[in-house]
Amino acid sequence: MATKHLHSLNLLSQGDWDAAHQVIKEMNDELACLIHGYLHREEGDISNANYWYSRVSQAVPDNSLEEEFERLYLLSKN
Repeated sequence: MATKHLHSLNLLSQGDWDAAHQVIKEMNDELACLIHGYLHREEGDISNANYWYSRVSQAVPDNSLEEEFERLYLLSKN
């Protein structure tokens, strides 16, 4: 499953938000919810980002988008 998480993040790093969203929206595990929230945070849809982070009992982080991407990328590799 981590392969799909990494695939979504790799698509995003290549600038393909739509494809990254297509991959991750089919998944519901904790990491997928965090990535989904991140995608909407990057998009500027904070309300939607709040929803996805709250699904795993987390608040939208106050770190930079770059820092959050790195955190999620590292989590995906574990």
